[in-house]
Amino acid sequence: MAEPATQSPYISSSAGGGSSEPGGRDLKGAGSPQPCAVRDLVFWRDVKKTGLVFSTTLILLLSLAAFSVISVISYLILALLSVTISFRVYKSVIQAVQKSEEGHPFKAYLDVDVALSSEAFHNYVSSAMGHINHALKLIVRLFLVEDLVDSLKLAVVMWLMTYVGAIFNGITLLILAELLVFSVPVVYEKYKTQIDHYVGIAREQIKSVVTKIQAKLPGVVKKKAE
Repeated sequence: MAEPATQSPYISSSAGGGSSEPGGRDLKGAGSPQPCAVRDLVFWRDVKKTGLVFSTTLILLLSLAAFSVISVISYLILALLSVTISFRVYKSVIQAVQKSEEGHPFKAYLDVDVALSSEAFHNYVSSAMGHINHALKLIVRLFLVEDLVDSLKLAVVMWLMTYVGAIFNGITLLILAELLVFSVPVVYEKYKTQIDHYVGIAREQIKSVVTKIQAKLPGVVKKKAE
């Protein structure tokens, strides 16, 4: 009687839905996508990286609030040039004293190809055009009153923004927006259950009010419930 053929360990492991390599390392999740970098920043996954981005952007916005855009940009360029020129002079002096031939201290960065390829440029333009076309269609829909309720919502929001604009300027709103972006997600993640409960209650009340308004407005096309 012929002995049954012995299966290779790699074949038997692949039958279970995952692949492996010698040493038992599972390769099933090797191609899984990396987590979104923006999400990691706002949720403070890496405290050092988020702290650096948050502090840098906040200082920049505070500088724009205190000085003009031209002054802030000029000071930033001057600060960067001061660092690079000082480092270049320092390395040149060290090389002259030590009589070494290390060359330009930024040579590795000067050799980096920073040119934007035509394919990458077309990809960015195509992506931007998609967003621009979507925004244009939305603007036409709202201003030509395709849906009366949506246009009224925009009018109410713009009316409220007139009061906000009377109190805050644009830079102040950007500073407040940054503080909210770097604080609200963390708070929501910590108190998700309680916040969802109260948001659900508020949403039901708003939906009830909107339904009553739609019933009283003439000529409003009622949307069919899905």
